[in-house]
Parts: sequence; C-alpha cells; structure tokens
Amino acid sequence: MKLMVIDGNSIVNRAFYGVSQNLTTREGLPTNAIFGFLNILLKLLDEEQPQGLAVAFDMRAPTFRHKAFAEYKAQRKGMPEELAVQMPVLKEVLDAMNIRRYELEGWEADDLLGTMARVNGEQGGDTVIVTGDKDSLQLIGERTTVKLVTTRMGQTTTRNVTPEEFRAEYGFEPIHMIDLKALMGDTSDNYPGVKGVGEKTAMALIQEYQSVDAIYGRLPDINAKPGVIKKLTEGEADARLSYDLAVIRTDAPMGFDPAEAKRQPFDEPALYQKLLELEFSKLIDKLKLTPGPAGGAPEEEPAEVQVTAVPVLTGADFEDALAKWEGADCVAVLPLPGLAGVAVSLSEDDGRQAYLYDIRAAAYEGDYHALLSALFGPGVKKVTHGVKELCRALLDEGIEPEGFVFDTELAAYLLDPTAGSYELRKLAVSYFKKEVEQSAAYKEETAFSLLDDGLKAQTAWYEDTAWIEAFYGLFQPRLEEYGLLSVLTDIELPLCPVLARMEKAGVLVDAQTLGDFGRQLQLGIDTLKTEIYALAGEEFNILSPKQLGHILFDKLGLPPVKKTKTGWSTNVDVLEKLRPRHEIVGRVLDYRQLTKLSSTYVEGLGKVIAGDGRIHTSFQNTVTATGRLSSTEPNLQNIPVRTPLGAEMRKMFVAPKGKVLVDADYSQIELRLLAHMSGDEAMIAGFNSGVDIHTVTASQVFSLPQDAVPPELRRAAKAVNFGIVYGISAFSLSEDIHVTVAQAKEYMEKYFDHYSGVRAYMTRVVEQGREDGFVSTLYGRRRWLPELKSSNFNTRSFGERVALNMPIQGTAADIIKLAMIRVDARLRAEGLEARLVLQVHDELIVECPEGEAERVKALLQEEMEGVAALAVPLKADANVGRTWAQCH
Repeated sequence: MKLMVIDGNSIVNRAFYGVSQNLTTREGLPTNAIFGFLNILLKLLDEEQPQGLAVAFDMRAPTFRHKAFAEYKAQRKGMPEELAVQMPVLKEVLDAMNIRRYELEGWEADDLLGTMARVNGEQGGDTVIVTGDKDSLQLIGERTTVKLVTTRMGQTTTRNVTPEEFRAEYGFEPIHMIDLKALMGDTSDNYPGVKGVGEKTAMALIQEYQSVDAIYGRLPDINAKPGVIKKLTEGEADARLSYDLAVIRTDAPMGFDPAEAKRQPFDEPALYQKLLELEFSKLIDKLKLTPGPAGGAPEEEPAEVQVTAVPVLTGADFEDALAKWEGADCVAVLPLPGLAGVAVSLSEDDGRQAYLYDIRAAAYEGDYHALLSALFGPGVKKVTHGVKELCRALLDEGIEPEGFVFDTELAAYLLDPTAGSYELRKLAVSYFKKEVEQSAAYKEETAFSLLDDGLKAQTAWYEDTAWIEAFYGLFQPRLEEYGLLSVLTDIELPLCPVLARMEKAGVLVDAQTLGDFGRQLQLGIDTLKTEIYALAGEEFNILSPKQLGHILFDKLGLPPVKKTKTGWSTNVDVLEKLRPRHEIVGRVLDYRQLTKLSSTYVEGLGKVIAGDGRIHTSFQNTVTATGRLSSTEPNLQNIPVRTPLGAEMRKMFVAPKGKVLVDADYSQIELRLLAHMSGDEAMIAGFNSGVDIHTVTASQVFSLPQDAVPPELRRAAKAVNFGIVYGISAFSLSEDIHVTVAQAKEYMEKYFDHYSGVRAYMTRVVEQGREDGFVSTLYGRRRWLPELKSSNFNTRSFGERVALNMPIQGTAADIIKLAMIRVDARLRAEGLEARLVLQVHDELIVECPEGEAERVKALLQEEMEGVAALAVPLKADANVGRTWAQCH
C-alpha cells in the first residue's frame, strides 16, 4: 500500500504563516491555518494519490528527549494563541474527513512518522513522509520518500527527495543526516553539536568519513585542520549527546497497522457542517459536499415560520394587499431585474406566519406603474437587500423611492465592513451556517419571460425574500446593541436615494477634449518610448517587469532592490529609489503613468459615455472598510488630484450649455478631525487662528516666526501633519521629504513635543482598540481589529496603523455623506434645478443653471460647514466653472 503520512505540526505552522492572518469566522475564530492546511492537504492528495493517509501531531507533554537533555527546544516560543485555538478545530475537520490521527505522549510526531514508515515498509508498502523539516530526511530509504513542503508569499511548493536525489545533493547516505546534525548541532531544537564546527565543516567530514563513530575511531589522524581536531576532541560528549537527540526513533509504541490508515470516504454531513461553521463555502463547493442528517443545527436558527404563497397578484387583489402592506410594521421586498416583478413578504402572528406575494408585470391586469408607485411610496414601510440599486431602478421608471426602513445588505456591511461580499447566500453561511441553493436563476433577464417559467427560480425568489426577513430580525437588534443603528438610519439609508439620483444624472463629458487629451498622451508615450529605447540600446516591452528588469539590472548594472517570486521587482517604489542612478528610470516611470492614463481614462472613459453624452458612474457603498464611497464603471475617484495631467483630465468634465459646475471641497478635514478628536489645545488654537495650519505647525515646531518659515520646513510640517493621521514612520517620512531618517525622527519628536495631545490620543486610541477589539468614528461606525492582539509583529503593526487612521478617515466619510444628504434635500426643498452629480472623497460637485450658481455656492458651503459642530471650524472652499478644471 502506498501510504502518505503527514507531519501535522510542521505543515500547520507553514499554513499559519503562509496564509493571511486576517482570515476569521464571523464569531472571530482565526481560520487561516486550517484553511491553508486543508488546501495543502488537497494538493498533496492530488499529487500522490495514496491508498493510505495519516497525520501525526506533537503533544504538549515532555518527550524522552527533554528528559535526556533539559535544554532541548528550550528557546522555542510557545505556539501563538491565534494558532493554538485552531488546532482542536483542525483535528475535528480531519476526523470528519475520516483521516487517521496519531499522537503519543512522550514521543514526537517525527518518531510516529518514522515508525509508520518502518512498519509499512516491512509489509511491502511505500511511504511518502510529508514535512517541512529536513530532520526527516534521515528516514529516506528504498521504500520511503520525503516530500518537503515550503510556503512562501502564500504559495506552497513541494519537492520529493528520493535516496538518489539525497545522495546527489549531500554526498552521503540519508541515514547519516543524523551524523551531520550531531556535529553541527541544531539551533532550532537547541542541541549543541561540536562547538565551533559549522555546517560546511561537518558536511565535509561526513562526506569523507560517513559517521560520527568513524570520525572518532580515527582521531586524531583524520584529514582535518589541527583546530578542527581539537574541537572534535573536546566536543565528543556533546557530539554523542546530539547524535542521540537527532535520531528519529522508529519503534514508537503506537501499535500501528497500515490497514487502519487506509483512506475512507469523507463523513460528508459532518465535514459539510464543520466547513460551513468555518465559512469555507468554496471548499464545500470544491469537494461537492451536501448536508445530511448529521449536519446539526445552525447556531442561530431562524424561527419556524408558516409560509403561505399567495398566487400571482392581479388587479382585483391589489387594494386588499396594499391595505395589509400599509398596516404592517414593515414588509420585505425583492425585485426582479428591471422591476419585471416584485416578491413581497408580509409577516403576521409575531413572525410565525408569512404571506409571500408574487407580483409580475406581465400578469398584472391593472396599472403596474401605479402598483409600484404605491408599494414604493411612503405608505408602505419596507426592508430589502440593496436599497441603492432598487432606488436606481425605481428612478428609471419615474418613481420616487420612499419608505425604506432597513437594508440587510448595508446592515451586514456595518456589522462586518471588511467582509468584501454581502450576498444573501454568503450571509446565510456566515450567520446561520446554512448553505443556500444558488438563487441567481431568478436574476436572469429570461427567468420570468413566461408565466409558467421555472418553479425552481420562483422558489429561489421566495426563499431570498424570506432570508431578508430573517436577516432583518437578526441584524436590527445587533446594530442597536453595537450602537450602529443610527449609522444605518441617519447616514447610510438616507444616502441611497441621493446616490441613485447622482448615478441617474451622470456628468457630461466633452468628447472632443477627451480625444485631444488622448492624442496628447500618445505623443508623449511615443516620445518617451523612443528615448527609453535609445538609453537601453535596444527595443523591449517597457511594461514587462521581466524585460525591464533585464535592461535595468543585467544590462545597465543598476543594483536590484527587492526580490519577488518571479525575479527582481520593478514596482514603483523600487524605481523611485533607482531614479537618481540613471535617467532611463524617470522616463520609465513617466511612460507607465502616461500609458495608464491613456488606457484607463482616455480609452476607458470613451467606452462608457452613454447616449446622452454623460458618464453614469456607479457609487459603491459597501466596499471600503472606513465607510468611504468608491465608484466603478468607471472609477472617477482615482483621477490624479494635484498634477498637471490631473488638471487636463478635469477639463473633460463639463457643464451643459447654459449651466455651470459648482465644486466644494473640504479643507484639511482629516487634520481638523485630528485636532477635535485628540483635544490637542495647540492644534485647536492653530486652526482657530485662521492661519495656514502647516505654517503654524512649522513655526511652532521649529521655533520660527510664521513669516520666516521657509518652504522646505512648511513642506516638512505638512508631511508630518498628514502622515500622523496614517501612522507614518520616520523612515517613510524621510523618503517623503528627502531627509535622513534621523532628521525625520527629529521632526516627529519635535512635533509630538509641541502637539502632546496628539501623541496621547494616538496612544489612547490604539490601547482602547486593543481592549475593545474595535475602533469607531465619532458617529459610531466600527471597524473590528483582531490584528491588534496578533502575536505577529507585522500583523499587529498593521492593526495599529488602522486604529490610528480609521476613526479619522471614517468620520470624514460620515461627514461628507451627511453633507450630501443635506445638500440634496435642500436643493430639492428650495425647488432648484441644481443637482449633485459627483462626489470624490471630500469634494462635492453640483451642476446648475448659471443663474443659480451663487445661491448654490453659498448653499454648498453652508451645508458642508454646518453639518458637524467640532472644536475647530469645518471649512469648505467652493468655486464655479464651466469645467471641473476651472473649479480648482
């Protein structure tokens, strides 16, 4: 039998450090090691196709080696808590996979692997030992192969080491790996070897004499320098001890029978349930698992509900149905694409009875538009999944959306802003541990083209409406418990129709200007290409990292900076460091910028100009962890801000004839929020003085009169001011302002000496985040930060930077959203033709008739500056122009 035996501790450690440590379940259980281990396991099974399979684990109890040598592994740190909590769960998963596990008190996993390989070999079987530890190479034999596993940058590679390959690499038989370790020792296991004898010397000795016994049997006449002979003589006791410690025993009393390890089918219901609890939906799909009677109940089972499906609604039934909907606390609604139909769920009898109404445009005998207007008017309180998209669909039908009281998609986002996806199917797995039938069928345009179309699609439609109700019942009290309900009801929900109106309005683009800009870019691209080829002495693909690396590092001899898995890095950070060393580097950076602008904006924008000449971007309100909006198709928030090319691009965005654009931009909002949230008196006074805050900071930090602050010190103060918000390091600051690290550190120390309240705030917010497990904005928006308690320095440092940044950036996002709601409401209330058309971070753009410009400008400033009462004034700079560029 071909048997594969796995060193469980070795592989799980590689999985833990090789997979993102941010991977957790909804309840906060880390799962990266389990996820990584299972993926490695499936890869191994695919590669080896063994008939037998077993996993060996170490136990916490001391082994015979610890008893023989008290310092054995003494320097090793304990298992990180984030890994320790995953170990019992991983073992439960392996049990559900019907994979035999072995662990034996007093013995190490290596010994169990060696014993299993010996027994299987004696019975005529072949064994593959899977490990990341080279100590196991001593077990290689004619019937035993060691498969070494390495994980780097999230990629797992394996290498089979046979007796022939071992001899070719080491120059001696695998069993003499023990002798090598006896001489050189092992810093990982903390046994000494011969003091002063390193790997190179030990390797040469074993290649010539094969064993420790042979070496000591011929001392002092071996072929070695006198100094080495002296060290060997003095270190014989340590060499003998190290030999005994290095030997992997193959006689562990584990009663192993290879037949016991024969592969068995998975316990599918149990494995399905475990993977469901771990939220490994993709693994469930990959393994084609289905639930069964052993699956168990979810942690939070939705209450049993008696569901009554009402036949397809007709005109005669509408008045009665509408009266019931208007009398309900709320109804759940879920539309079909293009509002071709709507499912409405009405709960009664304290939620134990649900009526599902099936409304189809094709079947409704009355005025379908009037039905939609009544259903989505203020008289019916509604909950749905994705209010913004539904608002947009209603606006396209000429219906003003009103009456939404809850959005389960937005609620899920607020409860877990880093999840990335909030589909009903995924949420069902995460919160109820339920695998839901993929319900995309009803979302296809053809799903209900005929009245008798697919029962399966109809059932999925109903089920999803029921899930909306279930999530409403779960999320609403959770939001209230976490202080997040007001973020939903006062910010996110009221913003949805505002965003929908902005998407529908779009912004006008001057196609002629766009074309001119494209030709200007292409001219620059062609010129740069010619110059780069001349400097390189040959033509090559400038955008190919491999070909560019060859030119820079091999041909031009520039010093490589950073290695990647595919070669030397040529990313922007590397090129910026190399810029002073050769003029080709600056041209390559310029070439990259121009080609990206050309492909992303000139070609990209040209493809998305609608028939009305306008671009209708889609605003995403469940993407960023801080609460900021983003935009897609196209992304209008990545246009360069303070560059000549950015100004050229803004010329493309214009107002129609007889109209203008009014642009209002918050001035230094994040710094103002830092002053308010830190309570730093010096910074508050600086803002309240009305003088440029960067000049004030430079003046105070460098003890200069304000009118004597030179430009370079103002730039330094500005870099520190903004860098502090993002937890900048002295090294990063030094690169930003082109000074030494020591100078940058001195600037930061002077800054914190003066703004001591900021230093105290930074310490306080990180400590509070560590204690609470989250940080929050002034309005209560949260971001959970398990990273703050990580044992991994890089992960913990990331958490600290986020803890510093999120409350400020997230509060700025909340404020701009509130300002959008107020501006939109006031424009409409005052009967103005003006309308919001764009939001870009801290900037709002309104399109209005020329005659409304001054009134709208004043309105924008009033609403943006008055939206929050802070210890320092909010300031919005407003300008008017026929193009976006003229507003800056």
